[in-house]
Amino acid sequence: MTNQTQNLRIAHVELTADIVAAYVSNNSVPVGTLADLLASVHAAISGIASGGSNASETNKILKPTPAQIKKSITPDGLISFEDGKSYKTLRRHLTIRGLTAEGYRSKYALPDNYPMTSANYSAARSAMAKEFGLGRPRIDMSQSRAVVPEETIVDKTALAPEKPEKALRPRKPTASA
Repeated sequence: MTNQTQNLRIAHVELTADIVAAYVSNNSVPVGTLADLLASVHAAISGIASGGSNASETNKILKPTPAQIKKSITPDGLISFEDGKSYKTLRRHLTIRGLTAEGYRSKYALPDNYPMTSANYSAARSAMAKEFGLGRPRIDMSQSRAVVPEETIVDKTALAPEKPEKALRPRKPTASA
């Protein structure tokens, strides 16, 4: 091995370590996947340095295990497999990344019933909608008139206060005659 090749490999390892350290400092990464993360970043850097031949091979998505899928669903939020952060709803997060809910589910081999909103967020929205009266069937106007008891119907003339009559001004005499 030549000295230049060895220096290039050392530079790739240092660059890989810097990238992974920066990623881990901002994201929660399970200890078991740290080795895979290092290997995939190193392979990507080596592939890019050699002309991009290995870059497409390293873009393979790691499919989450059933335990990771179950752990990603919490009452307060859903942990994204894209960046490892927790979100109340994934739709806007996925739209920013150019994915749909179906595309996200197929990309990570998630079940069709994988939620896109957290349970607490859905419950809060549901409670707010019920508070506003949404979800109740509409009352037909003809039925609502029949339901009103007669004692609540009030004569409008009884409510209006009596106004004193105005004194009329005499008309000006006209100059005809």
